[in-house]
Amino acid sequence: MLSRVANSIYWMNRYVERAENVSRFVEVNLHLLLDTPMGTMQQWEPLVITTGDQDIFKERYGKATAKNVLKFLTFDADYSNSIRSCVKAARENARSVREIISSEMWEQINSFYLQVEEAAQSADMAKLYEFYPEVKMASHMFAGVMEATMSHNEGWHFGRLGRFLERADKTARILDVKYFILLPSVAAVGSPLDNLQWIALLRSASAYEMYCKCQHMINPQGVVDFLVLHPEFPRSIRCCILQAEQSLHKISDSPAGSWRSSSERRLGKLRSHLDYITLEEIFETGLHQFLDGLQDDLNHVGSAITENFFGLSVSV
Repeated sequence: MLSRVANSIYWMNRYVERAENVSRFVEVNLHLLLDTPMGTMQQWEPLVITTGDQDIFKERYGKATAKNVLKFLTFDADYSNSIRSCVKAARENARSVREIISSEMWEQINSFYLQVEEAAQSADMAKLYEFYPEVKMASHMFAGVMEATMSHNEGWHFGRLGRFLERADKTARILDVKYFILLPSVAAVGSPLDNLQWIALLRSASAYEMYCKCQHMINPQGVVDFLVLHPEFPRSIRCCILQAEQSLHKISDSPAGSWRSSSERRLGKLRSHLDYITLEEIFETGLHQFLDGLQDDLNHVGSAITENFFGLSVSV
């Protein structure tokens, strides 16, 4: 497969997944504000911290008010990771490979783009409660259409690889933000507010129902175990890495447990680490330190994929 085509399919899926995850973070925070007690300080800055683009935000918006953060993350055309920019970038990548993807895929992503652009033109903040679920549904529909209408060949695996790496990164980011930044004080640990925030975190990953079927109590250890180490929940970090590695082996035509490229080697080491690390070891290391290292590993995997398959050199 041409590197140009592989690159476009890979990033098309990463951008769609990124738009969905941003909508998840914001939607859950909006609902969390309705559940928190009166007088509790509103938490908008953690959403910006989740993106890793605090400096860009502060330079252009200053204070992290609800209006500023919502505009930055949702409709800011000059911010590359806003929902609007991600969907536009996904559509541009889809346009460049229209001869490869199915017509249904193009129609879905084009419809998604028009839907977001229409919402951006009105910029009616009162309608955002309806907008974010629509973004999630459009992303799900795109993934479903791709699954059902595109041959499960090398191109399909590049798309799948991009989606799962993006999802793993965003799960790590939102978990890190909750554990270290969102809670106002150490004294609030175990409080009703603390429980509300852990529930909000699970909902941001569509994990609340599945978690409750596996666990009887909501606590930090249980949530971390479920979202980091669960091998079958599709938004847990370990499951995402397992799925990404399967697709990478299909692309490289190498058997499981072996590697032919630096990207396979890096991803294999990360998967093995998650297979054998225990929850106790994660907390002994420090959850923030563990997740920070995990994000670095994911960045290195992404750079290696770019170098191995897309003919581009990337520094991390």
